[in-house]
Amino acid sequence: MPLALLALAVSAFGIGTTEFVMMGLLPNVADDLGTSVPTAGYLVSAYAIGVVLGAPLLTGLGSRVPRKKMLLLLMALFTVGNLASALAPDFGWLLAGRVLAGLPHGAFFGVGAVVAARLVAEGRQARAVATMFLGLTVANIVGVPAATLLGQHLGWRATFLVVAVIGLTAVAALARLVPTIPVEAHQDVRRELRALGNRQVLLGLLTAVFGFAGVFAVYSYLSAMTTKAMGFGESSVTVVLALFGIGMTLGALAAGPLTDRALRPTLYGSLGALAVILVAFPFTVQVHWAALVMVMLLGGVGFMTTTPLQMLVMNKAKDAPTLASASNHSAFNLANAGGAWLGGVAIAAGWGWTSPAFVGAVLAVIGLAIAAAAGFLDRGPGRASRVVAANHARPAPSPARPAFQDGTATPGGPAATSTPGPSGHSSPSGV
Repeated sequence: MPLALLALAVSAFGIGTTEFVMMGLLPNVADDLGTSVPTAGYLVSAYAIGVVLGAPLLTGLGSRVPRKKMLLLLMALFTVGNLASALAPDFGWLLAGRVLAGLPHGAFFGVGAVVAARLVAEGRQARAVATMFLGLTVANIVGVPAATLLGQHLGWRATFLVVAVIGLTAVAALARLVPTIPVEAHQDVRRELRALGNRQVLLGLLTAVFGFAGVFAVYSYLSAMTTKAMGFGESSVTVVLALFGIGMTLGALAAGPLTDRALRPTLYGSLGALAVILVAFPFTVQVHWAALVMVMLLGGVGFMTTTPLQMLVMNKAKDAPTLASASNHSAFNLANAGGAWLGGVAIAAGWGWTSPAFVGAVLAVIGLAIAAAAGFLDRGPGRASRVVAANHARPAPSPARPAFQDGTATPGGPAATSTPGPSGHSSPSGV
């Protein structure tokens, strides 16, 4: 795999840490800023709102910006947002800082997924995207538990300062390892908007909203379930969150090759398994070892849906995939907010601390039904890499021409050819 994927994974690690750590820091933030925990919960929603708004807005504004430069600008904005959060003098400013930190999230993953898919050979694109997502999953194993402990002992501001440092590290890695990729002749916002209106793209985004909401209906309340339903002490919360993160990582590792082999079966299978696990979850919480196994399985099958959904919308957007790719992360964050809200409604109704699992199962089934309907309407090929590869054909390598405009070779491999684009622009083969 190209080293550029490592830079994307480091960036994803920082993004994943700041996205999920707030759930563990809500009591600390509430105490420090003199507000209630439910009110502090708006900080989770604020980040999600930033993602939903920022993904299409920043992607559209940057449609003519070279992709490496766009990645650097987005990660710089992410760093500034976390620094602003660390220095926020009151709750209102912290709320604004969380929105600012969330703005580049979806656009970064959207652009990053397109770059990752085009840095590797045909048949390995889903694995490349999954490798970038590994940074997000490792954040749940290492970043979120460590940042939570740091916030509990040194204050929540220290957590966001450390995340800002991770952001600076990611900027340096992107600058060093990601090759310069010229603007493509067909890269413009009108073309991206037309691709976003594709029926299959819209159904893929709708699948993400409902299917992934099933995961967040439970994950949002996993800390409370650990103590109130499973019977563990508060010190066990970080362990349970880490197990969920391990499951996510295993799911991401499995999703890449499975999606490259068979996109839709991987999507259907993961959504179906998610629904089954969510139904079974409430019946296992009284048995400690079974509850921990179910937490890992929930993370695994839940995150296994992300890679096929990402590749689906990119494939169906054809040669204008960036906005659709970024919008997929808006869909994931709508799922985050919606799943958390519906899970909270179930708890508030007195249905019990494990009731969000049943709500999540219903959402997962709806997502599976939408995905199945989309598959019925789509009579085209289902392999993840075909469309991406078909719309960016790779000419035979030529040692006389470098891969990129700055003269560097393709990361992790020999130099590729540079061929003139439709408008006379030089565009690298495989990008």
